[in-house]
Amino acid sequence: MSKKIRWDKHFAAIWRAKKEKFKPVEALDPIRLSNLLGIERQKNLFCQNLQSFMAGQPANHVLLWGARGTGKSSLMKAALNEFHADGLRVIELEKEDISDLPEISDKLRKQPWRFVVYCDDLSFAADDNSYRHLKILMEGSIEPPADNILMVATSNRRHLVAEHYQDNLESETRSNGEIHLGDRLQEKLSLADRFGLSLSFYAPDQVLYLEMVEALFKEHQMTLSSSELEQLHLEAVRFATSRGSRSGRIAKQFFQDYLVRNSFI
Repeated sequence: MSKKIRWDKHFAAIWRAKKEKFKPVEALDPIRLSNLLGIERQKNLFCQNLQSFMAGQPANHVLLWGARGTGKSSLMKAALNEFHADGLRVIELEKEDISDLPEISDKLRKQPWRFVVYCDDLSFAADDNSYRHLKILMEGSIEPPADNILMVATSNRRHLVAEHYQDNLESETRSNGEIHLGDRLQEKLSLADRFGLSLSFYAPDQVLYLEMVEALFKEHQMTLSSSELEQLHLEAVRFATSRGSRSGRIAKQFFQDYLVRNSFI
């Protein structure tokens, strides 16, 4: 038997589309804002916007976009830990259930809490028009949007919708030299424009990546000598090279791999 959501006790929920119910999240990821390195600007702007929303002041819907594993979803989780005592609640929504946004909005509109509807790894195929439900949530229709709901999405794509060569073929250059975009491309670009706060995330350089690795060891109170630290850096660089990228996620994977190989668990 599924547990009924109680917003006074549950800080987050997952939308279960088939049952049209919220599944309470019993245990939150413990990550804190202080654990997120190298994204100070993104943290500050995101939290300022969220605090304005919490206070009932003007706030923008948020798009966190950029390289994989660079802290986009972690920022949302850490912000929930920071602000849930102030009344923030988060609904996690799968991209496939975007069409349920009107139903979700109806369920939340009269609640006294401040809700973030959070969709991770959001993107749309060229022939997928379900993104129109996002527009309704953010800008309303004949009914104004709920003032206690904020949309936060993460994506690897800046414009959310896949762009193809055919889109450019639909563009035209007018006699005065002005470029007129095709209707299909205009529609795609307008979706990202509805997120008033768009924050970009990039892969860290090697220095920052190694700082992330060291922070994980310090967080778990593991002290290393200078020679051990030098060896650790070499191994961490090799690990990242074998995976073709550097990120906070790769740093955590290396840390876990190190524990396994050195029998710390």
